[in-house]
Amino acid sequence: MTKLSVNINKIATLRNARGGETPSVTEAAIKIQEFGGQGITIHPRPDERHITRKDVYDLKPLVTTEFNIEGNPHQSFIDMVLEVRPEQVTLVPDADDAITSNAGWDTRKHMDYLTEIIAEFKNAGIRTSIFLDPLPELVESAAKTGADRIELYTEAYAKEYFNNKEKAIKPYYDTAVEATKFGLGINAGHDLSLDNLKYFANNIPNLLEVSIGHALVSEALYMGLENTVQAYLKRLAAW
Repeated sequence: MTKLSVNINKIATLRNARGGETPSVTEAAIKIQEFGGQGITIHPRPDERHITRKDVYDLKPLVTTEFNIEGNPHQSFIDMVLEVRPEQVTLVPDADDAITSNAGWDTRKHMDYLTEIIAEFKNAGIRTSIFLDPLPELVESAAKTGADRIELYTEAYAKEYFNNKEKAIKPYYDTAVEATKFGLGINAGHDLSLDNLKYFANNIPNLLEVSIGHALVSEALYMGLENTVQAYLKRLAAW
């Protein structure tokens, strides 16, 4: 079964809009795990507009499933991850002022850079994943960096899903097949939702984990957090 890692950035966004500690990102992480979530994902950015450095350290002892920290590997990010030592780090090439992640790595252009960084994380026993567009031609260079996994950037799939889901899934399937040839595990995330998740999970081979935040937190406003987490787990279990 594909694991569900819940991105709690939007919980922090809501908290920061008002100030104070409500809603609590730590309580959200605890509850999500109690409700069956199999991982907690965060994406701290330099401006701390949602997840803060304090959140990262506060969450570490509370995540009993898998802790996944995403981010652009600036030196301050690298130092923090090496100190916190989550189960997984996902490298994302987003600009500091990006509203949200909007592209994967060009692993051919940045192979040497990624190789050096990934070696640091792997020496610390941290699993590494590279955020990647659905382009099979980038998989070999991704594997050469020493990464353990790729995370497929699924915004294009989500946008095309209702128009032509077969067309939408094809580049992701092709990239996943190529990744499997090179021994890379496959994660996925960005704009996956209750509407499009089942088809994606059923058609991507070797899909180990999905990271879902915006849609899940939004749907929880209507359905409640426990019901929403359970609904996502059911989508992933329905083969």
